[in-house]
Amino acid sequence: MNIENTQSQMKKGVLEFCILSIIRRGEAYPSDIIEEMKKADLHILEGTLYPLLTRLKNADLLSYRWVESQSGPPRKYFSLTDKGLSFYAELEATWRGMSSAVERVINAEGQGTRDEGQENTEGREKREEGEQPFTVDS
Repeated sequence: MNIENTQSQMKKGVLEFCILSIIRRGEAYPSDIIEEMKKADLHILEGTLYPLLTRLKNADLLSYRWVESQSGPPRKYFSLTDKGLSFYAELEATWRGMSSAVERVINAEGQGTRDEGQENTEGREKREEGEQPFTVDS
């Protein structure tokens, strides 16, 4: 198994969420998105970002407006549509549930062995009230 492939898949899995998170805070120009991602140690190339922005725009999650530039061609600034805001809210809820579940696994909640048939409820007791378990579908 190749660690680089696994790392790449993990990054791709959160890329869309991170980009939408940046745009949700206000209109964003692609080079600003790239810079903000870089500051967070999530490096993304233009060749990856632009097709993703186009796909999100075609799905009606993003809109854009052209702004004249003092130095060069007009710039395209992206913002979330109402549909994009709803989509983002669902992604955020998924992220919070998934990251919380992964942290519980990493921190070995309920570690140890169990007798066959014995149910371990320790992890459920530590979940915040109302938090649903995260289900992984393949």
